[in-house]
Formats: sequence, structure tokens, C-alpha cells
Amino acid sequence: MNYIRPVFLWLALLCSSQVLHAQSVRFAFVTDTHVGGATGADDLRRTVQDINANSSLEFVLVTGDITEFGADIELALAHRILDSLNKPWYVIGGNHDSNWSESGANSFRKVFGSETFAFVHGGYQFAATSSGPNMRMSPGQVPRENLVWLDSVLNNMKEPEMPLIYINHYPQDSSLNNWYDALDKVKKRNIQLMLCGHGHQNKLYNFEGIPQVMGRSNLRAKDSIGGYNIVTIKDGKAVFEDRRPLVSTQNKWLDVPMVNYRFASSNQQYPRPSFAVNAKYPNVRKLWEFQDQSDVGSGMAVGKGLAVAANTNGDLYALDFKTGKKRWSFNTGGKIYSTPAISGNYVVVGSSDGHIYCVGLNDGKLLWKLATGKAVLGSPVIENQVAYIGGSDGHFRALDIRTGKLLWDFAEVKGFVVTRPLIYQGKIFFGCWGHDFYALDQKNGKLVWKWNNGNANRMFSPAACYPVASNGRVFIVAPDRFMTAFDAATGKVVWRQQMKEGRVRESMGLSKDGSLVYVKTMDGQLFGVSTKADSLQVGLTTELKLPYELSPSEIVESNGMIYVPSNSGLATAIDRKTGKVVWQYKSSNALVNPMLPFGKSSVLMSTMDGKIVCLNYAK
Repeated sequence: MNYIRPVFLWLALLCSSQVLHAQSVRFAFVTDTHVGGATGADDLRRTVQDINANSSLEFVLVTGDITEFGADIELALAHRILDSLNKPWYVIGGNHDSNWSESGANSFRKVFGSETFAFVHGGYQFAATSSGPNMRMSPGQVPRENLVWLDSVLNNMKEPEMPLIYINHYPQDSSLNNWYDALDKVKKRNIQLMLCGHGHQNKLYNFEGIPQVMGRSNLRAKDSIGGYNIVTIKDGKAVFEDRRPLVSTQNKWLDVPMVNYRFASSNQQYPRPSFAVNAKYPNVRKLWEFQDQSDVGSGMAVGKGLAVAANTNGDLYALDFKTGKKRWSFNTGGKIYSTPAISGNYVVVGSSDGHIYCVGLNDGKLLWKLATGKAVLGSPVIENQVAYIGGSDGHFRALDIRTGKLLWDFAEVKGFVVTRPLIYQGKIFFGCWGHDFYALDQKNGKLVWKWNNGNANRMFSPAACYPVASNGRVFIVAPDRFMTAFDAATGKVVWRQQMKEGRVRESMGLSKDGSLVYVKTMDGQLFGVSTKADSLQVGLTTELKLPYELSPSEIVESNGMIYVPSNSGLATAIDRKTGKVVWQYKSSNALVNPMLPFGKSSVLMSTMDGKIVCLNYAK
């Protein structure tokens, strides 16, 4: 009796706790609306009309890929349609809202008020985070600042034992490079259910013991009508029904038990990304590490013993080379995806707040800023005290870095610019997310030539690569898996081929002697392609073999080493002569930005989740 009674009391308390929160909740679960696509707006209007006619629905969750390309006009249209709902609605972004966003995902939070949401309803805590990839093709990622926010929500719950429902656009698996960060947080609470979109189908998953339900897309696809899910939580279970707007509700397709899994008190262990590779190469060591509380989505610049970086909180800041300590910080009004450029005491960078900034390298004080029509996501390049930079407003500008004076303005860019331009033979070369690749006269900004790959899908644009040039030719790679060589003077295509050895995408660089273009394939291999041959000829094969690889970050060579970034936090150094891997270092599980070698044997490495490390290696 002495043993049975405590157990009975514990069960009674558990049951009473469950009853306390076991209220009936009924809501609409809408996802992947893709407004801006062929039928996205019409399908969403029909769904809104249907939801408004259903008085039993208490609120609406819209779980990502609200738009097709994250364009300002698409976001505004989606907001107008959703704002006609006659009940509360909550929205988060997905990869389509961020990866191709002309505003650098800045407009999403302006239009919808936030990129996260949290609320309590019917005895349940709902919490949702957005997910990228943000402006750079890679596996998805919950932004670092969203995870900091999620911590705050969970740590400040008035009732820590309240049942929790967590929402993200992605399934919580390896398609999301920091899936474990969110899971580790929610498992400290009474997590009972997770919801997601992304896969455009109704499907039940189980991630580390937690049920996650993927909802169908709101798009009609091959049907005549789109659809969404109606979710009813009652009597200890969540019931999912597929609804065809203004037509019918299909039979329920899923019941999910709503129970307290009590992860916090268990001893279950789940695999996380391995950092064992760092022990494999003792010739490389970490000198210091800096952890930002926001994402770092751009490369860095160095000067006067400082490393200058930027983040998605809008901060431009300098770290001391020797210690990694922050020396100064300057805040802009929007997320920064532009890699800063330094010349003397001048630091130039673009911001998604619609300005180009110049601050002093010594103290971070504002020297000047120039307003543009939209976000500035492109990275500047500086030559002879002139900064060249593209924006999202259809303009490409040349500015005097001493005064901010506009020297010339090419206003005929058909898309938005997200990369760093190339200066070669008196011309400026760059691509955009509007199909075209441009060559402008460096002196006056006049169009010399432009090229289009002929593909109607703008996702195949040559926008995210860093073009390189040698031997009178300019080279690009693009998401269409083609590599193209142009005559730099005329724009004539010298050759345009797909590589038989692997699928090239957007990650590329140039050897120091100009004889090879380095290309990383989606199959995780690195090759050097001849800059002189009249067809795609491989001149260097390396022993690198990464898993499936998407990172578009630039490849750089310095002091006989080729530095190769990845989409999973792994940096690789390869011997230029032999193609052998000299060392590897894994700092996180997020996309590696362009690496920055300096001195004889040091390199700066930053990852999208806000981690910056300084490495030193012995040859």
C-alpha cells in the first residue's frame, strides 16, 4: 500500500493537469499559398471566403511560403487577401518568402508585423518561427534571432506545463540545418504537436518522438480547387480534415494523440551533427570564436587589424583580429546581406533598409549614406576610391567613397542584385534575379552588353555566383547547371556546357594564376576548369567529396591553398598543386559564407547562424 498510493496520487495529479488544459480548439491550418504564382492569389481568396463562412473556426495559422518569390508586390497582395479574414490569423515565412526576396526578407516583417508569433488559446501555447534559407541557397534554417526569441517565449510561459504546439515551415529533419536547436528547446516544455508545410502534402511525421503534421498546399495544383486543413483538438487528440473550399470537407485523414511526452525527465539521447572532423586535423586550430545573436549572411572584410562583419539585425561591426572582441558597432535599419568592402578608412555596405552606408573603419562612425528605392542586397567592390554596387530597385551605382556622391547610375537592371560585381578590362560584370547578366562601362555606366540564358524561370538566373575573368573571358555558373564562358569585350558565348563530372551550380572562384576557374558541384566535388580551352575542360581534379551541396559561397585561393565553403558548417583547405585535402574544420551546421584568408596561415570563417571563428594552420 505504501508503494501503490504515491503512484496513484501521481497519476491523479497528471490526469487533473491534462484535464485542466483539455479544452476544445478548432482552427484552419493553411500553408504554401504561393501568392504570385499562377493560381496562388485566387486559391487563397477562395480559402479565405470559405473560412469566413465557417463560424466554428476560431483562428487561422498560415505556415510559410506565403508568396512565390518574396517580392514586395506579392507580400502586399497576400496581406490584403489574408486581412479580409473575419477571425484572428497568424503567419510565418518559408523558404520562398526569403531565399529570392528582393527586400532581403525585410519586407515580410514590415508587411505582417513580425516573422514569428506566439499566443495562448484554449489552454495551449502556440509558438512559431520562420525559416530560410535566407537569400543564399542551402538547407533551410531557423534564423538565429528567431531561436533567441523562442527561448524567451518558452522561458517566460506563465504555466510551464501548458501543452505546447510548435510551428515551422520545414519538417524538423536534415532539410533544416539547425533542426536540433528548436527541438532541444521545445522538448524542455510540454510539447505535444508540431505543424509544418513545405512538402505540399498531408503527411504525418515523427521527429524524436514528437508528432509533426505536414499540411497540403493551398494551391489547386492539378485539381480544379485548392484546399487546406481543419484541425480540431478535443478529448485528448488532434483531428485533421482536408477541406475543399466552398465544396466539401473530406473525411478526416488523421488522429494524433495529444499527450505529455515528458522529455525533460527522460534520458533519451538523439544524434546531433558530429564535430569529430576537428580532431582529425590537428594542424588547424581555433584562435577565437564570436557568437552573434543574429544570422550572419555575408562575408567579411579586413583592415587595420579589424575584421568587419554584418548581421541580420542590421548591425555592421568590427572584431579585433587578435582577440575576437567587438571594437565598434553601427546599426542600420534593415537586415544586411551585403559583404562590406574596405578602402583606407572607408567601409561601404548595403542594407535592406534601402540605403548604402559608409562608416569609418577606425570608429564605425557614419561618414555618409545614400537612399535608394529599395533594399540594397548586393555587395560593393571598390577601386580607385569608387564603390560599385547593385540594388533591388533596378539600379546599379558608382559612388565616390569619400563623399557618397553619385558618379553614375545604370537604371535598367531588370531584376535585383545580390552578389558582388567583377571589375575586368574597364568593365563591371554582374548578374541579377531577372535572368540577365550585364557588362557596363566602368567609367560611365553605359551598357556594353548583356546576356540572357533564355529560361523563363527566373530561379535559373545567374544571380548568386561571383563572376570571374581571365584570358579575355568572363565565367559564370548558375542554378541551371550550366557553366558559361563569354568574350569579355563582346559578350559572345565562347562555350556553354554542363559538366559531365558533376552538376555545377553557383559556387565558384579563380586560381591565383588565372589558369583555372574553381567550381564546386552539387555532388560535393571541386574541379578546376581551364580558362584557355575552347570548351569546358577540367584541368584539376581534387579529392574533395562532400555530401549533397548547395552553398553558393565564393571559393578563394591564397598561399597555395584553395578554401572551399559548404552548406553544413564545414570548411575545407585543399592543396592547389596536388588537389589533396590539407585540413577541414567544422564550426557549426549552417552555411559557410565566403572565407577570408589573411597573413600566411590564418583564415576567418563565418556561418549563417552567426558564428565567426579565426583559424590558424600549420602547413
